[in-house]
Amino acid sequence: MSAAFDLVIRNARVVTAEHDFTGGVGVSGGRIASVFEGESAALASETIDAGGRVLMPGLVDAHVHFSEPGRGHWEGFETGSRAAAAGGITTFVEMPLNAHPPTVNAEALRLKQQAAATSIVDYALWGGLVDDNLSDLADLQAGGVVGFKAFMCTASDFPRVDARLMRAGMGAIATFGSFLAVHAEDEAMTDRLTATLRAAGRTDRAAWGEARPIDAELAAIDQAVAIAEETGARLHIVHVSSAAGIDRISAAKARGLAVTAETCPHYLFFDERDLERIGPLAKCAPPLRAPAEREALWERVLAGAVDVIASDHSPCLIADKTAGDADIFKAWGGISGLQSTLPVLLTEGSKRGLALSDIVRMTATNPARLFGLSPRKGSLAIGADADLVLVDPDAEFTLAEEDLFYRNRHSAYVGAALRGRIERTISRGETVFAAGAVTAAAGRGLRLDGVGVAADHQLLGETA
Repeated sequence: MSAAFDLVIRNARVVTAEHDFTGGVGVSGGRIASVFEGESAALASETIDAGGRVLMPGLVDAHVHFSEPGRGHWEGFETGSRAAAAGGITTFVEMPLNAHPPTVNAEALRLKQQAAATSIVDYALWGGLVDDNLSDLADLQAGGVVGFKAFMCTASDFPRVDARLMRAGMGAIATFGSFLAVHAEDEAMTDRLTATLRAAGRTDRAAWGEARPIDAELAAIDQAVAIAEETGARLHIVHVSSAAGIDRISAAKARGLAVTAETCPHYLFFDERDLERIGPLAKCAPPLRAPAEREALWERVLAGAVDVIASDHSPCLIADKTAGDADIFKAWGGISGLQSTLPVLLTEGSKRGLALSDIVRMTATNPARLFGLSPRKGSLAIGADADLVLVDPDAEFTLAEEDLFYRNRHSAYVGAALRGRIERTISRGETVFAAGAVTAAAGRGLRLDGVGVAADHQLLGETA
């Protein structure tokens, strides 16, 4: 008798954004062909007994920085995608902060696409909005970017955008049916506070947080929301670090605006005391907040007010971190955390009653919808790509440097006690990570382009 499926996974705790049940899936031709409750007698070329472990859609990481072209010695698409697979991430969307050149015109996009072809898992690309590329936005959209990113404060090779440029950029991007994501910190406020602190001789770790307070985040969110309301553009606020920031976005949603909120695992795992304890490896922007602020942000997560959780994986050379040992302002600001998203949410979420379905919603289903990749990605719908992660949610481990697949094996999470071991990652029906090892070759990942100019994207929360 011939096999009905290429692969069947049985005896799993199947978790989607809507359901949580005992059963399994059948895979044919790299796609989900069957989702079943209980047992199935279907034959398959390969059968995996999950042993009761959690089977969920592969994560869609909406926010990673792989530094090619130009800074591949920080992180490249091959090493970064290997780390993604090890973290249960089957699709990532690369944001070109550290690349040189950044993805702000058609030629830079071509170079980015060329570099990204080494990925072992599927991927999509952001484009950038900067001070002189309004005429390039249509080319970027036509070239396949799935969204646009702007910084409201200066960052590496990405100049900040002011209100005039943001308004013009949002207006253009809205005509494409796309959206703008913003790094929301008020540069005038952070520059003023930084100058005052440095003039007073402050180079200590706590000074970093004092230079970038929650008020700076809120001022920038307010400005971005106001421009979105004026232009009718879709807006996504990345790496929100505060409960008040989430509340500002929730209020905008209540007024009918198309605004979505993203936070990161490090704001839910660490607090400002960890920056002082760990040092520059835990420096990021916006900075880690006070313990009470971390708990307030968790309350918003548990209340369903956060749309997306993304790693904001921001790697660099270790020398760029140790440069801040004596002066925190000199360290590169970013946390390498691509592999830790799911374990962090399982570790901290289990303490607070976070449902596994909510983890799937924020790390897989909603990110896929944000970029117009749903239901192909982020779901277990029949016909969706067979992107799956099998995880033991109760397995405990201490993260070590040798566990990391990053090009530069350092992370603020090293030494942390975590739970939730990724046992197998499957991309389009093929195992790409299992038993601690990457099993796929470079270049097997597929590029997922945006849907082109003037396409109709559904917003999160809308129904067809």
